[in-house]
Amino acid sequence: MAKKTIYHGSVSIIEKPVFGMGNPYNDYGLGFYCTENLELAKEWASSDSEKSGFANIYEIDLSGLKVLDLTDKEYSILNWMAVLVNHRTFNLNSDISIKAKEFLTKRYFVDVSQYDVVIGYRADDSYFRFARDFLNNTISVEKLSRAMELGELGKQIVLISKKAFDALRYIESVPAEKQIYYVKRVERDRQARAAYNTVTRASSVDGEYINDIMRREEKDAN
Repeated sequence: MAKKTIYHGSVSIIEKPVFGMGNPYNDYGLGFYCTENLELAKEWASSDSEKSGFANIYEIDLSGLKVLDLTDKEYSILNWMAVLVNHRTFNLNSDISIKAKEFLTKRYFVDVSQYDVVIGYRADDSYFRFARDFLNNTISVEKLSRAMELGELGKQIVLISKKAFDALRYIESVPAEKQIYYVKRVERDRQARAAYNTVTRASSVDGEYINDIMRREEKDAN
């Protein structure tokens, strides 16, 4: 289907998103971050227990747009990690994490600036921690993949290019009451952390860690 209804959670009503505005250090760089889940957008709008927000509703026509879907089977969790480490700020305080970033960038990076729209995971607080643990060689790629499915995080859809912004049509904005959705946001994060702790405490040591992957690919290259 060429047209999608998407939602952007914010403390403000945004009828006309402005291309080129925002935080360049978000998951996929500078862009307009949305979801196809109305309830999730209301949670994103409720980052503060003191202030309610809005879920801004839009329709986007994807016809003629170049779309990168990092959750497609063509890509792996390592592609997502490579994009993330090149946009978000990580504290690279170990040799392994520094080497891991260099390796992921060289081997798995996808240049999102070549696309109009990007679809992929959202690395909010808990999920950013999962990615950081993988980078520091403390969880396997299999556990990272399972962790990203915890807490019903869902996907985000990000408008990258002006062409994508021009394809967006504002519909309306609906309230996201802080007394409801801030509580839901905190609970979703709590559940994700609890589930992650269960996964990481599992006795199984099966799977590859980032150090294993780097060694294997270096060996295969020789």
